Amino acid sequence: MTFLLCTILFLSGCMYPQENLQQNQVPYEDQVESVQKAVLEYRKDNGGNLLPIVTKDQDTPYYMKYIIDFQKLVPKYMSEIPGNAYENGGIFEYTLVNEETNPTVRLIDLRLAETIRDTKLQIQSQGYPAFEEKIGTNVYALNYKNMGFDKEPTVKSPFTGKSLHLVLGEDGELYIDYTPDLYDLLIDRSAGFKKGEDIRAELVKDSLFVPAYSLPYTWDQIANKPVFMAIEE
Repeated sequence: MTFLLCTILFLSGCMYPQENLQQNQVPYEDQVESVQKAVLEYRKDNGGNLLPIVTKDQDTPYYMKYIIDFQKLVPKYMSEIPGNAYENGGIFEYTLVNEETNPTVRLIDLRLAETIRDTKLQIQSQGYPAFEEKIGTNVYALNYKNMGFDKEPTVKSPFTGKSLHLVLGEDGELYIDYTPDLYDLLIDRSAGFKKGEDIRAELVKDSLFVPAYSLPYTWDQIANKPVFMAIEE
């Protein structure tokens, strides 16, 4: 994952003044709104269907697929790139959801990538992952003690602030387990979810963030909890 290797470079405190670092780590709603306005104006000026995004591979995970290309927005549609954007020394990547029907700007918290990167490197140094148990269809928890970790690595949720675990997918990649967030935020309206519906979109509705580095989830109406969704080939 070349992207993860690049991400760590801007996270070092020695690269930017402390006051700039602090400012660039805040998800300002007005900056998101400013980018949203610029995206819609760009779309209108380009036939109503062209978006200012970076070209990604077809198999790029959905919530990391439609990254905004600020070179297409600045200076015509925006005077400058937001200070908290990765391209300007910040820790957030600006992305789009609902790209076809209602392009909506959201954020990816790139601090999540640091933990994933470090964990992956340590697993690779062991030669292979140590499995703890199967927790979903082709999804596995890991035994970090057997891999030499002093403690289990976790990430801070951009939605609830909770500590979230990492899991291993069938593709050998690490993902963030958003199960606690999905349960806490959706339990009161879970009765309305359809079988096989990817409920990650519900997290995005009331937040500035997207569930980056995630696998699809659906709601198990019998167990009344979120579960990893089986992906059909």
